[in-house]
Parts: sequence; C-alpha cells; structure tokens
Amino acid sequence: MTDTSAHQPMIDATGVPLKKSLARSLRREKIRALLLVSPLLLFVLLTFIFPIGSMLFRSVENDIVSNVLPRTVVELQNWDAKSGELPDEAVFAAFVADFVVAVEEKNHTRLGSRLNYESSGMSSLFRKSGRKVAEWNPETDGPFKDKLIAADKNWGNVETWAIIQTHSGKFTNGYFLNAVDMQRTPNGIEMQPENKQILIKLFLRTVKMSLIITGMCILLGYPVAWILANLPNRSANMLMILVLLPFWTSLLVRTSAWKVMLQNQGVINDVLVWLGMVADDARLEIINNQFGTIVAMTHILLPFMILPMYSVMQTIPPSYLRAAKSLGATNWTAFWRVYFPQSVPGIGAGSILVFILAIGYYITPEIVGGTDGVFISNRIAYHISSSLNWGLAAALGAILLAVVLVLYWAYDKIVGIDNVKLG
Repeated sequence: MTDTSAHQPMIDATGVPLKKSLARSLRREKIRALLLVSPLLLFVLLTFIFPIGSMLFRSVENDIVSNVLPRTVVELQNWDAKSGELPDEAVFAAFVADFVVAVEEKNHTRLGSRLNYESSGMSSLFRKSGRKVAEWNPETDGPFKDKLIAADKNWGNVETWAIIQTHSGKFTNGYFLNAVDMQRTPNGIEMQPENKQILIKLFLRTVKMSLIITGMCILLGYPVAWILANLPNRSANMLMILVLLPFWTSLLVRTSAWKVMLQNQGVINDVLVWLGMVADDARLEIINNQFGTIVAMTHILLPFMILPMYSVMQTIPPSYLRAAKSLGATNWTAFWRVYFPQSVPGIGAGSILVFILAIGYYITPEIVGGTDGVFISNRIAYHISSSLNWGLAAALGAILLAVVLVLYWAYDKIVGIDNVKLG
C-alpha cells in the first residue's frame, strides 16, 4: 500500500496551501511597504524627476516654427534651398497669412528669438516686419513677394528662408550641436565660427578643474580625517566642530571672503609684501583666474571629503597597525600596506561626492573665477536667466549629466562602486 501523504501539499489552519498562503502574505507586505513610501515617491516624482525631465526635453523640442508658421512650413517643403533662388509667391503668401495671425497673437517675437539662436538678426527682422505686415490683408493685398522684400530687404535673401526651412521640424538636434560648437545649416552640419567656439573648451576646463579640486581635497582632507579618527573622542569632537563650522556660514559669504583675501590689494598679497616675499609693484594675480577658483572651491568642498573618510577610518581597528609593527613592519609600511587600503572606500565616497558637487558649481567660479576660471555651469545659468535660450541650457545640462554618468561608470569599472562606503 503506497503512502500518498508525502505528495500532498502542506496547508495552513484555513485549509489554504502553505506556499500559496506565504506568497499572499509576502504580496501584502510589499503592497503595504509601497503604500508607506508612495507619498515620498510621489513627492520626488513631482518635484525632482518631472521638472528635470521637462527641462531636458527642451533640448530637442522645436515646435514653435511649425506652430506659428504652419502654412509656410508646408509650402517650403517644395522649395530647394540649394538652388540659390528665392521661394515662389505661394511661400510668401503663406508666410504673410501665418505672420498676420502671429502678430495678432504676439508670437512673432518668440519665433524671432528662437531663430535668432541659429542666426543673429532674425529677432530684429521679425520684430520690425511685424509692424508693417500687421496692416496687410492676406486675402486682398497680394501679391506679397515684392511687397515683403520692400518691407525689409532681408526677406530677399535665400539664407533667411533656408534658416526657417532648416529649423521647421518639431524636434531638433540643433541645441546639442550648438552645445559642442557645431550648427545645423542648409548645407548640413558645420562647425561654429572660430570666435564662437567656446563650449567644448568650457567642458574640458570644468572636468579638469573638478578633478584638480577633488585631488586637492584628498591631499588636504586625508591627514585631517586620520587625526580625527585617531584622537580621543573628546578632542575629536572639538576638532569636528571646526570641520563643520563652514556649514554654518553662507556659501556666498565664504566665497566673498576669498575674494577679499585673494584680490590684488587683499590680505594674502599684503602679507607677502609685508614679509618681503613679493614686491609691492609685482603682487600676485591669484583671483579672476583658475587658481582663485581652485583655492576657493577646495576650501568650500573640503568638509565633504573629510566626513566620508573620517567615518570609514573610525571603523579601522588600531590593533591592525600594532600587529603589523610587531611583525617587523616600519611605520610607513604598516600605514601603506595595512591602513591605507582599508581607507580607500572612504576616499572613493568623498571623491565622488566632491567631484559631482564641483562639476555643477557656479556661484564660486562666477565670483572669483573671472573669465578664465568659470565652469560650464556658469554658461548654463547664463542661458537660463539672461539669454533665455533654455533649449541650449538643457542640452548643456544633458551633456554634463552624461559626462558625470560616464565617469561614474568608469570609476565603477576601475575601483568598483561596491567598495565605496560612508562608514
């Protein structure tokens, strides 16, 4: 007689199979946990993910031309800009019909500003033409080709219509091309004029100086973190207050203080002159350049390097060094072979934190960097607040984000992100 009890599923007190009951219980726990964190997820989505995504979308969005000049865009599809001849009367008539509506809705200046990013003078052309075209009747005042050219001779240039045609798509890569000193033209993709090629230089300068600042923070922060980790708790706490003290002072105040110290008639130069190390007529130029930016940002970001290293060093037992010395190792060998490898995760955490903060800084470089010490973030801030070229600002931000992610990936491959610890 065969015992079939071994093949029967285990059941709980309610008669439900235990496996099914356990899966149901785990599912309920997951749903409960999701409900608990859902307010935070919703908050992050609405205040962080959605705004950033919306801003980055502006780097490819380009529907203003087709929305403001819909009939003109359709007519321009049949025109070959490379022929060197102006569009026919149908294009001019469609443009006037669209332009009259745009002037009534006050969209012609926005369109001019958009096209002015691609070719200077377009903004003034649309603004001046708007005053004259607004008085025309698209149904009865034609033909418009000669009339529009008489209103402004720039409408008789093939380049004007080629720019409208080239940038009439709903999406564009023009902002990203501008962000790397290139441009879209009727003849294809070309480099910007040499006097406008500045953004790649700014990207390289930003990465280079951020790496230098990170390295300076490691050199200055490691000894401080080591002292804090090896002092008695009472003394370490007192010194920790000094490390945290900059956080209690406004960033703008700290940066302004460096401007006072580094300027030509500032504290540092005055002291050097008083000590006789520098002649009064040969004071050091240590502000409004890369040196001033590196000094000020190293001071500002140094606590962000010290704290991760200190938290990791606290976990390293002092007995390891004593054991190494008891086995015949010198002080240097014990430190380099035993202590330093265990502190590398703290260095990694601090380096990532400082580098990411440094690459996006713009207040400090703006105040003490001058023209030679500004970062790409200063250019992004300029396009957002001054030139209002949000598409280019979004493209620059997207490229900067991609650079950070690539460096983060490279760091993970070389060091391993799993080795990064905050304590």
